[in-house]
Amino acid sequence: MVVVVHGVSLTPALLVSSAFPLPLSSSSNSTVSFFLKKRPLSRKIFAGNQSAKFDSKSKAISASSKKVLVPDNVDDGASLVTDDALLQGPSSVSQEPQILHLESQTMDGSGVTEDQASVSVNSSKVVKEKEVVRPTTVPPPGNGQVIYEIDPMLRSYKDHLDYRYRQYKRLREEIDKYEGGLEAFSRGYEKLGFLRSDAGITYREWAPGAKSASLIGDFNNWNPNADIMTRNEFGVWEIFLPNNTDGSPAIPHGSRVKIRMDTPSGIKDSIPAWIKFSVQAPGEIPFNGIYYDPPEEEKYVFKHPQPKRPKSLRIYESHVGMSSTEPMINTYANFRDDVLPRIKKLGYNAVQIMAIQEHSYYASFGYHVTNFFAPSSRCGTPEDLKSLIDRAHELGLLVLMDIVHSHASKNTLDGLNMFDGTDAHYFHSGPRGYHWMWDSRLFNYGSWEVLRYLLSNARWWLEEYKFDGFRFDGVTSMMYTHHGLSVGFTGNYTEYFGLETDVDAVNYLMLVNDMIHGLYPEAVTVGEDVSGMPTFCIPVQDGGVGFDYRLHMAIADKWIEILKKRDEDWKMGDIIYTLTNRRWSEKCIAYAESHDQALVGDKTIAFWLMDKDMYDFMAVDRPSTPLVDRGIALHKMIRLITMGLGGEGYLNFMGNEFGHPEWIDFPRGEQRLSDGSVIPGNNFSYDKCRRRFDLGDADYLRYHGLQEFDRAMQHLEEKYGFMTSEHQFISRKDEGDRVIVFERGDLVFVFNFHWTSSYFDYRIGCSKPGKYKIVLDSDDPLFGGFGRLDPKSEYFTFEGAYDGRPSSFMVYTPCRTAVVYALADRDDALESLDPKP
Repeated sequence: MVVVVHGVSLTPALLVSSAFPLPLSSSSNSTVSFFLKKRPLSRKIFAGNQSAKFDSKSKAISASSKKVLVPDNVDDGASLVTDDALLQGPSSVSQEPQILHLESQTMDGSGVTEDQASVSVNSSKVVKEKEVVRPTTVPPPGNGQVIYEIDPMLRSYKDHLDYRYRQYKRLREEIDKYEGGLEAFSRGYEKLGFLRSDAGITYREWAPGAKSASLIGDFNNWNPNADIMTRNEFGVWEIFLPNNTDGSPAIPHGSRVKIRMDTPSGIKDSIPAWIKFSVQAPGEIPFNGIYYDPPEEEKYVFKHPQPKRPKSLRIYESHVGMSSTEPMINTYANFRDDVLPRIKKLGYNAVQIMAIQEHSYYASFGYHVTNFFAPSSRCGTPEDLKSLIDRAHELGLLVLMDIVHSHASKNTLDGLNMFDGTDAHYFHSGPRGYHWMWDSRLFNYGSWEVLRYLLSNARWWLEEYKFDGFRFDGVTSMMYTHHGLSVGFTGNYTEYFGLETDVDAVNYLMLVNDMIHGLYPEAVTVGEDVSGMPTFCIPVQDGGVGFDYRLHMAIADKWIEILKKRDEDWKMGDIIYTLTNRRWSEKCIAYAESHDQALVGDKTIAFWLMDKDMYDFMAVDRPSTPLVDRGIALHKMIRLITMGLGGEGYLNFMGNEFGHPEWIDFPRGEQRLSDGSVIPGNNFSYDKCRRRFDLGDADYLRYHGLQEFDRAMQHLEEKYGFMTSEHQFISRKDEGDRVIVFERGDLVFVFNFHWTSSYFDYRIGCSKPGKYKIVLDSDDPLFGGFGRLDPKSEYFTFEGAYDGRPSSFMVYTPCRTAVVYALADRDDALESLDPKP
């Protein structure tokens, strides 16, 4: 029997579990094992019967072929036993918060300690080139007082800020006292979850609400009486499984596992919280935890060192699953081979990957995480992901992970929600633990074990997968009890430092930033904060939250607001104010649009500008329309001025560099809401869940010109490094002429936003005298422009102040163009050192 699978995507209504029904996978006593084989361009999961009781036929799932071979006559008739008498354990659990102590020398059941016998499954990952020597301890806290020197206005809020820092120092002291320091505390994955040693497998799980627990899976025919776990005084359940008589592990690599618990809410089977891989089997809704421990010869070994942190970040925001030109879920291997070289060629120096952490609901864009330590199995295996990252490093690209620690999926069958049967396990109880807009659970950052879990999660991705840093999602929601909902931040400091600030969450962000930067000095952290909290990008030792960059989210919103207006109503001062409205000494990542604007229900900048004309008038051998001409011109100008003035880094979502004509619409079915209304689906189509890179590559389409301009823009920044220059001066913002002139680094930027007026002999100020030349012209025919400027023209300065600058020169500035000028001598010198690609 052959079943064609077009990527399983489920509606939220199906994924949200209201009670604790037993998962379909657990109702089968057939011991299906998932063996994960690497393929260059595909992912295959071979599920073979491991029990002598059943036929040994195998089933194969191929993500590339979309076919599933299912054995006939598999007996799924065995039912799960749910009698409470089968699961005996402590009758009560202490409700007082306690610090969990896990002794490093735990007996493995054979009289051998783990320290003597264990060889961590993670220890084989080495970079063969040159071993990277990293710090082994996180530096101690500073005095936290430097923030007042940076911003004296903060002294009015000293009580709050000093309290925040005292709480942070208290946490550090307690971690040092009880856990041996932040370095050891952030290695919780070496104490909890599945731990392999020479003698066998130890499994530990923190579940204080459970009354009894047992480990079940393919390895023991899902028998809840076979492997009963024991509980210590801190609510940690543990079991040791010695090796088989032939020396093989008791749990085969690739087989399904779950923990069965008798909880206050009833019997439930859960995927282990620290699981390293999970898979959704065909025809099933919940995911299955997979014991992932490949043999040494199948483990990926990193070959290339991680790049040094660049001075300026140019980030290509991406999603592996939708990165194919075909309507399908793409693979890590395809992304590695097809998309990474594209990113490098475009001139970006970092790739930010979304939806890495496993998430049951594909249409959540990866933000409703169910398994925090597991990479998404839709795109391949953990080894495939490591290969992708290693290839990026070979190309000199940093790899940033879009990490979600702000909330979690409320799924109970395959997520953390109600894991031990209680509402307040990993999350706040009651309304405080629920995000009504996101329909998800909110972590309790004041819990010791939640801190261990999240800190270890960040450490795991850096250590095991060699990520170079993170974009932390939803930080505004974390830092305020109102989650930033229905709140308009005005910049008044009382909005940031008051009773609505979640100090526990801010302390966690300080801890994770301190851990990351202390142990991985080259790592980068970017926070998604719309509030603009002061001290956000100041080091923790100085009293700040510790991020390297804040996403300048107001810029994208401002562009959408402006694009809804007529050209005559655009205000140059309004554009300048939004782009430059950021805190001194706190770096920002600027972007004109991200994935948010590309989602169905919203519009990209290109779509706002050109609308339906994008579908019929983009061929270069056909006449254009005024709407397309305007759109192509403004698309380039908006992106360049955003990079030029908006921050110290830049971000672009994949495909938007060439004005991708289609929105993002994940495959989904019809949804019926509780009030009886129906939200139409798209028949689970992947047609709008892909990126049409072929459009940007086609030189016979006008998309190609936009792509070439974006490439030239990235290489211009690489050559001149203007985003990180301390020199920035805006010399003109003329509301009548609609002209903006500014200096950034050694470059002079001239923007003419007027829709009809071009200006001859237009005088612009500059800081340095000499001969200037054009280094970037948005009107170049290569970029889809009209070629109204001679690229070989030379511009000589005049003495005398103009627009507040000591020198000036005359230019021709055509309507709707952006032109960048540089001193010819300096440009020639740079050209000799770094030829233009």
